[in-house]
Amino acid sequence: MQKKFFNIPILFIIFNRADYAKKVFKEIKKIKPKKLYIAADGPRKNNEADLINCSKTREIINQITWECDIKTLFRKENLGCKISVSSAITWFFNNEPLGIILEDDCLPEQSFFWFCKELLEKYKNNKKVMMIGGTSYLFNKVKFKESYFFTNYFHIWGWATWKRAWRLYDINMKGWEDYKKSNTLLKIYKDQNITKFIQSMCQDAYDNLINTWDIQWFFSCLKNEGYSIIPKFNLISNIGVTGTHSDNQTTSHFFPTKPINLKKIVHPQKIILDSCLNNIIYENILKGYPLSKFKKVLLLTNKLFKRIIRRFFRFFNLEIKRINTYNAEKMK
Repeated sequence: MQKKFFNIPILFIIFNRADYAKKVFKEIKKIKPKKLYIAADGPRKNNEADLINCSKTREIINQITWECDIKTLFRKENLGCKISVSSAITWFFNNEPLGIILEDDCLPEQSFFWFCKELLEKYKNNKKVMMIGGTSYLFNKVKFKESYFFTNYFHIWGWATWKRAWRLYDINMKGWEDYKKSNTLLKIYKDQNITKFIQSMCQDAYDNLINTWDIQWFFSCLKNEGYSIIPKFNLISNIGVTGTHSDNQTTSHFFPTKPINLKKIVHPQKIILDSCLNNIIYENILKGYPLSKFKKVLLLTNKLFKRIIRRFFRFFNLEIKRINTYNAEKMK
């Protein structure tokens, strides 16, 4: 039964996209959170459009018409995605023991909030569970009795976590090189494609080739052998066609959402990785990514290997036939 107010703290992260922020805030407004944190990066240097759009986006604070404890972190200067978002989350958890995090392009289905609330309370003392995700790459098509499952894919399009987990976050990814050399990723995933995908992603973040914060969180969860919770149905639709990392619609945008039955949440019996659903998640994610140089080489290598195998067996079969013919003629 939903209460008149929502008592789980929410961090809303915004920047310069007022239209997106308004759509997401409209969903936040429906649940009337008792505590709301809003963090905004500052305008970029010599960017007149940012000055206008950042100011316009921050005006959503004027739409808070319910009784609410609100805190803001409005930056005067632009810190960039990596520092701005990660430090905002740290600021949030310096004040709260747990909470929900939404960026301005992550449009939630209403049951997302209550789903997170129940599981934040259920697993608050279980260090194995490091986060609750709202985005599901099962596309609402896979049927199973539980309302969610445990995975080692850590997706931050609408998510929730605890201070105890965020304390493990390391923006510098200390230990990555040793972790990579240990071959632990292949031991975990048992799949070359998934392993290379994650290794490439982490290496780019470690080398500062991507101005992001979330891959560091992914590695922190992996390093600490944590699990993520992903719902049976997708609860978040990413509407951010334009932004820091994207200027075009991709296969990952506008996933359809479907509500979770809040009156009958079916919990898994054990906190263990669901290998089958985990593999489906990764398969669907890899399908949506453009081929990297590695994957192109891998595919070409596989094709070449298969061609060599086919030629070998063709030659082998011909040799068997020749020997059989020779033996048959000799027996006459």
